[in-house]
Amino acid sequence: MTVAATPLRILIGKVGLDGHDRGVKLVARALRDAGIEIIYTGLHQSPEQIVTTAIQEDVQAIGLSIHSGAHNSLFPRILELLRERGAEDIVVFGGGIIPDEDVPRLKAAGVQMLFRPATPMQDIVEFVNGLRTER
Repeated sequence: MTVAATPLRILIGKVGLDGHDRGVKLVARALRDAGIEIIYTGLHQSPEQIVTTAIQEDVQAIGLSIHSGAHNSLFPRILELLRERGAEDIVVFGGGIIPDEDVPRLKAAGVQMLFRPATPMQDIVEFVNGLRTER
């Protein structure tokens, strides 16, 4: 008898005052269409809300879309909260308007992948599907 693989559960969210949600909804739809279970938190979530929801929903990863310029504070805060709550096994990735010079610092802090505007949707889907083999 074959046991079905547990589907990936990914939280997709917008943190802070950023109101641009077209791109994140497209990403959520592409991931859903690829068979990934998506929990979309909507706009204007706090880092605490994102982490609480991620833990409650037992997700494998958190994907954040940040276009507000607050990436240098929001990503590290999410990672800090995950560590504080014993959930550092949840992968954090994201995308948005993130200057090249900020990428190394965010990755060193623990953000696994950052996608830029115009990244092919298939690249994002492949990255997330790759999380299946990491767990």
